[in-house]
Amino acid sequence: MNDYDVHRGIDVLRVFCGPDGRYGNALGVVRDGSGHPDEASRQRLTRQLGFSETVFVDDPERGRVDIHTPGLRLPFAGHPLVGAAWLLDLEILELAVGDVFARQDGEFTWITARPEWAPPRTLQQYASTAEIEALPGPPPGEGWLYTWAWEDEAAGRVRARAFPRRGEATGIVEDEATGAAAMLLSAHLGRALNITQGRGSQILTAPAPDGTVEVGGRVLMAARGRTRATAPTGYRRRTPCRRPADRHCPARSR
Repeated sequence: MNDYDVHRGIDVLRVFCGPDGRYGNALGVVRDGSGHPDEASRQRLTRQLGFSETVFVDDPERGRVDIHTPGLRLPFAGHPLVGAAWLLDLEILELAVGDVFARQDGEFTWITARPEWAPPRTLQQYASTAEIEALPGPPPGEGWLYTWAWEDEAAGRVRARAFPRRGEATGIVEDEATGAAAMLLSAHLGRALNITQGRGSQILTAPAPDGTVEVGGRVLMAARGRTRATAPTGYRRRTPCRRPADRHCPARSR
């Protein structure tokens, strides 16, 4: 479905928008998961939508959600959960791996999770941001790759790009903004990060002493399914993200 021509019951969000409200990773949200009750039907719809991930909401009051890529079901993923937390406006999202805590802080939506819940990622450091930006596509090899370089190490600013390299015909060569990989990188480095990924998406992270990592960013409503008249119970209408007010995140805003 091109240009977000989605059917009724599906919202499209952009998660981890840049400071000017552009970019972010597109996310499909199926507001009533009961219409796709089994994994096979969810995979068909996810492939049809063509986003890197699609979330199926199984219980909007309790925050029970199910995450799919065009090729597989995921136990955890960052940008789908940040997007779902923003849309559902809940403090807890229920996953099979455990509860994900969420909060709103001004224009930023944050989730708190454990790095071990994230699927494996290879974190490959480059010497400069210029090398990251010059990559013509996925480096040779197999497996999910997160390339990164320090933009300003003292300030915790990172430049990154992500390549799924799943070896399947998903059509997704590069992931615009990847919360799970950002969480893994933050846990690996043991420090808060301000990550610019892809064309200009922004991801913020903050590790905690208990081993969890908080991941946050801006979310924008890109499209609502056509012919929708009203929002169902458990959903709150949202406005698009706008330019940041530095007071919300003085240490990490760009």
